Amino acid sequence: MAVAARVKPQDLFTSDEWTRISARSSWRGIALVAHAWAVIVAAGALFVLLPNPLTYVLAVMLIGARQLGLAILMHEAAHGGLHPNLKVNDWLGEWLCAAPIGASLARYRPYHLTHHKYAQQAEDPDLVLSAPFPTTRVSLRRKMIRDLTGQTFFKQRFGPLLGRAKGDTPKGAIVAGEVARQAPFLLWNLGLLIVLSAFGLWWAWLALWIVPMATWFPLVTRLRNIAEHALVARDEPDPFRHARTTRANWIERALIAPYHVNFHAEHHMFMHTPCWNLPLAHRLLEKKGLTERMLTAPGYLSVLKAASSKAVAA
Repeated sequence: MAVAARVKPQDLFTSDEWTRISARSSWRGIALVAHAWAVIVAAGALFVLLPNPLTYVLAVMLIGARQLGLAILMHEAAHGGLHPNLKVNDWLGEWLCAAPIGASLARYRPYHLTHHKYAQQAEDPDLVLSAPFPTTRVSLRRKMIRDLTGQTFFKQRFGPLLGRAKGDTPKGAIVAGEVARQAPFLLWNLGLLIVLSAFGLWWAWLALWIVPMATWFPLVTRLRNIAEHALVARDEPDPFRHARTTRANWIERALIAPYHVNFHAEHHMFMHTPCWNLPLAHRLLEKKGLTERMLTAPGYLSVLKAASSKAVAA
């Protein structure tokens, strides 16, 4: 198996620079998790207090983007970056980030670290996400429509269950196993429903939690995956080019790329660097003239244009 090439930070940064870039924090990760939930609550409250189509669409987009934010912070926990204490790190990542969106830090971590070990190599489990690109505009549009209409959500949530139900395993065992696997997610959602119902807002669980999860969350997850690895060469020997960094303005950071996830090339080069230090790493690399070696994009729209540039067959 071909392990992806690695960067030695000491070859790029001074000792003082690397100390700043790699520094962990006992409060920043907690603050980011709190921020994600604060935005979710504030966006939901906006619609509850000012109910109209515009505030609803805005709430769905903001909440869906912060659901992605929770996934990104789970990803941070997979690298041990949320907190210096691994037990605190894993508790935050599992119960406040992964469980509410139906993910599992325990299952995600080994999968994701394999992706880093074999980035863009044949053994990379994430290659399937970038393999379809470039595609046609029509194909990308279909994918985005499936995301926004809940089809992707349904396939991801219920597809494995339906697939196993077609096999020889007794259906009762399949359902029991799936319920056990999804128990943290189900408990979280039951808790949300109970709390909202106590305030007379039972409908908000569906309208302001499940709808964003079924629409905007899958869409921005797809956009994130495209920006990070679509059109990145396979078997790339240069570790500066295993992923793409995309410049993000404040609107993109709010609705598509929260918590510095756009600095993905830097993340692959220095995968244990806390996400809040990735902009610093980028600035120092830029000052040294090293960002010219990296794959970068001026914005998410430019990446989507390149990813959908395949001509339609005659």
